[in-house]
Amino acid sequence: MTEQRPTARARTRLLVVDDSAVVRQAVAQAVARACDIELVATAADPLFAMEKMRRDWPDVIILDVEMPRMDGLSFLRALMAERPTPVIICSSLATAGSETLAQALAAGAFSVIGKPRLGVKAFLEDASNDILTAVRAAARANVGPLRRAAAATGSLAGAAPPLAAAQSLHRADVILTAGTTPVLQTTDKVIAIGTSTGGTQALEAILTSLPKTVPGIVVVQHMPERFTAMFAERLDSLAAIEVREARSHDRVLPGRALIAPGGRHMLLKRSGAQYHVEVVDGPPVNRHRPSVDVLFRSVARFAGRNAVGVIMTGMGDDGARGLKEMRDAGAATIAQDEASCVVFGMPREAIRLGAVEQVLPLSQIATALVAADR
Repeated sequence: MTEQRPTARARTRLLVVDDSAVVRQAVAQAVARACDIELVATAADPLFAMEKMRRDWPDVIILDVEMPRMDGLSFLRALMAERPTPVIICSSLATAGSETLAQALAAGAFSVIGKPRLGVKAFLEDASNDILTAVRAAARANVGPLRRAAAATGSLAGAAPPLAAAQSLHRADVILTAGTTPVLQTTDKVIAIGTSTGGTQALEAILTSLPKTVPGIVVVQHMPERFTAMFAERLDSLAAIEVREARSHDRVLPGRALIAPGGRHMLLKRSGAQYHVEVVDGPPVNRHRPSVDVLFRSVARFAGRNAVGVIMTGMGDDGARGLKEMRDAGAATIAQDEASCVVFGMPREAIRLGAVEQVLPLSQIATALVAADR
């Protein structure tokens, strides 16, 4: 039986804004092979794009940064202020660890693709499946939270699908069993947070709302290598608490948030009554390194009922099973609600597994974390 092609109305409507004809052509060729995506227009700069958008508004936009007449970040900020639309930044400036990448995410970009300065056509042809996957994910996004986060910061993670449950749990076991020690008693609290797509804005909203007296915090945010250090530095400049990229043997202390470095797993450990983290290499878990499941499972083992687990916006199910282990160990558990998530995948899976005690909007999570320490 011949597959029925989706109607034009059902297809994701894509606009490409890039001053490079090579980029516009390469994306057009990739989209031509996708029956669920329609390229409605291309534009050489944001001003041309605005003219076309007035006549035919797209569902998703692929946007360059360096362009004539108006740069992509200025266009992104204006767009998120007026009519939020999922935007995928595709730029040679948006490489891991770059200031452009940080600015794009803060301004409300759904995701970022870093393209090379040379060999762009070959790169885009090789990455065509990744581009189409990003467009499909963006089309399902809830852009309201991106707009609110961008506005709150004065501007104007996705995550790949998970592996089979058995495989991911086995990999987490391999990491967790190396060098573990028996659980010792302590009353110090630990807050563990896991997030992915949309999480940079959500984490900023929470961490900048917490007092210095808040319990120690450990965070996994899916993001590339070299970007986490800059991300942590930015949050540290905005928050009352200390925020930094984690290093092995860093103490987990009140008023401090440790963010797992991109490309490495982070685990909570304990020596006597003192918590610390270990940053380790290891295979991806749920196709992620760092993995939320790896962190949450270690928190369940070493903090037990003295922990609070929070799972927030993100695709896939990384962290859902780890949060269930935390709840089974007596920890308080929170999921971000669907209305405030950019992508509800990770919280939805945790709720489905029975891992969640409270479902809260993003605006209430910081208050709940402070209350949990009383």
